[in-house]
Amino acid sequence: MVLLLPSSRKHHNSLMSNLDFIETCVVGAGVVGLAIARQLSTDGHQVMVLESGAKFGEGISSRNSEVIHAGIYYAEDSLKARLCVRGKSLLYEYCASRGIAHRAIGKLIVATSVAEEPELEQIERKAKANGVCDLRYLSARHLKAIEPNVYATMALMSPSTGIVDSHGLMTAFLADLEAQGGGLACNAQVKQIRRMPNGFTILTLIEGEPYALNCKHIVNAAGLGAQKVAAGIEGFEKSLIPTLYLCRGNYFLLQGKNPFHHLIYPVPDSTGAGLGIHATIDIGGQVKFGPDVEYIDTENYDLPEKKLLSHYQAIRRYLPQLRDGRLIPGYSGIRPKLQGPGDEPADFIIQSQDTHQISGLINLFGIESPGLTSSLAIAETVSGALK
Repeated sequence: MVLLLPSSRKHHNSLMSNLDFIETCVVGAGVVGLAIARQLSTDGHQVMVLESGAKFGEGISSRNSEVIHAGIYYAEDSLKARLCVRGKSLLYEYCASRGIAHRAIGKLIVATSVAEEPELEQIERKAKANGVCDLRYLSARHLKAIEPNVYATMALMSPSTGIVDSHGLMTAFLADLEAQGGGLACNAQVKQIRRMPNGFTILTLIEGEPYALNCKHIVNAAGLGAQKVAAGIEGFEKSLIPTLYLCRGNYFLLQGKNPFHHLIYPVPDSTGAGLGIHATIDIGGQVKFGPDVEYIDTENYDLPEKKLLSHYQAIRRYLPQLRDGRLIPGYSGIRPKLQGPGDEPADFIIQSQDTHQISGLINLFGIESPGLTSSLAIAETVSGALK
C-alpha cells in the first residue's frame, strides 16, 4: 500500500523516487475514480491514483445527494441508462458485502395536478425501456396512506431507489485498492502528459514539488477537471474534448422532524437539465431539498440566499404545509454537464482508443448524476477497455 498524504513529505519523496514507473494511473479520487482504481487493481493492474485535492472525495463526490438511482429517466440504450441499471445492482451487492450503510428507501415521483399525470406515464415507459420494470402507480388515496404529509393527485413508486453513505463507499473502495497494493497521491497536480513509445510520462506537482511518473495506462476521471487534463495530453486532438458547462445545484436542509418515509421527486424539469427540487433523506435522517439548476461561468460553491424563495415555492407544490423558517442553507454542488441551457440532455462519454487512437488512454467526460450509482459499472467498462 502506498498512501501519499501532505503530512508525510519526507516519506513520500522516497516513495515517489521508487515509483518511476506505475502500470496504470487514475487521475481523480472521487467515487468514480476510486471505483475504477479498485476494479483495475482487482484485475491485476498496478495502480496509483493522483488526486489534486488534499483528500479523496472532496470534489463532486462530496456534494451529491447520495441517492442510489434506479435508472428511470435516461434515454434508452444510453450509457447513463445501461450503466445506472447495472451499477445499481452492483452497488447494492457491494454495500451489503462490505457493511456500508445504505437503504432501499424507495422513491415517489409525484404529479401535483391532473395535468402532470400523463408525464408519469411517459416516465414509466422510459423506465421499462431501460429495464426498470418495478415501478407502480399509486392513487392519491393510497399515497396519503403511506405519505400523509405529501400532496399529489397520483404518484409512481420506485422501490429500488435508495440512499448510501458516499464517504463510507469511497473509503471502502480505497481500502480495497490499498489491500491489493495500489495507492493514492494527494495534492498531486497533473500539469502535462507526454506521449512516449510505450505509454506516457505524467508531469506532476506533488505538494509543489515536480515529479515525472511513467505509466502504460492513464484513466482521466478528473470530474470538473477532466477537460483540462485532456487538453494537457501531448498531441491530443482538441476537437475530441467536449465543452464543459458548469451547472450548480443548491441544497437547503429541513429543520425539525422528517415528514417523509420515502424520497419525494416532482415531475422532472421540462428542460431536462434536472429532476426538479426533490426531497432526499441521508443515512443520518437529515432531509435535504434540491438541487435546482443554475448554469455558472466559474467554479463557485456559494449558496445564493435568493434561492431560498424559489425552493420554498417548488417544495410547497408537494409539501404545502411547509412553514417559513424551516429551511436553512445546506450546500451547493457543481455538475460537469456536456450540454448548455436549453440543449438536449447529454450522455456520459467514456472515450477510448477507438475514438482517439491513443493506446492506453481512457477519458471520462460529463460524469454527473447518476455517476455514483453507476460507479462500479463504469469501472467494469473502463477495465474492459484496457484489456
